[in-house]
Amino acid sequence: MDNTKENKGLTITATELKKNLGQYLDYVTEQNDVVITKNGQKIARLTPYVTDIEQYFVIREKAVDYQYGGKRVSYEEFMEINEKSTLRMEYINGEIYLLPSPNINHQEILGRLHLLFNAFFKNKTCRAFLAPFDVHFRKKDIKDPDVMQPDVLVACDLHEEGNVTEKGRYMGTPTLVLEILSNSTRSKDMIDKLNTYRLSKVEEYWIVDPRQKQIMVYHFNETEVGELCTYKVGETLESCVFNDLKVDLSRLFENLV
Repeated sequence: MDNTKENKGLTITATELKKNLGQYLDYVTEQNDVVITKNGQKIARLTPYVTDIEQYFVIREKAVDYQYGGKRVSYEEFMEINEKSTLRMEYINGEIYLLPSPNINHQEILGRLHLLFNAFFKNKTCRAFLAPFDVHFRKKDIKDPDVMQPDVLVACDLHEEGNVTEKGRYMGTPTLVLEILSNSTRSKDMIDKLNTYRLSKVEEYWIVDPRQKQIMVYHFNETEVGELCTYKVGETLESCVFNDLKVDLSRLFENLV
């Protein structure tokens, strides 16, 4: 077999490919390239299959607007990737985060909260929405927004000009956002997202913790934390912003798997 190595792959002739196709396909599955030549000219290349997220990293490496040492992704690049991908992702501080599939308890709690929120906001100006629902959070004094998908959000500015695009995209700022913690998102939800919501003038942020069976409620005064309350099983959460919006934590967390 007459072939030469090129980078992490091989260069072979079209005749060799026809004779040993299975062998070269096995070689490609080990993350190697195979360049095919005909009459001494390179005519094709066999490469490993690239997933959406692998393609993201390829694009990211080629991005022009790197910040030194961080290889940060621009907002425009994220929007392009997000539009083309079927994966759920968020954009926080110039980085892309893939969203894992939620577990059973997450979905059980989310369903109960959505029923409660829908009933409370029925026939009101404000509306409650479930993820996946992209929101562009514009932080004070920072040019590019973060793009995130709160588990639940309450929007009270749907009728303001420019807050809903022709394509039905929401571009406003929610009054209340809610995140349900998981092992993989705990730090991001309690630090990065907290900071983004605060700086983008969200008024209230609920952090639901299934493991501790508690909810932390942050009330923001402009971009500062005005109040923090923690509610546990046996107590009833009361919203700082919406009068009479209450959650019985014993009922919310009962009979989880």
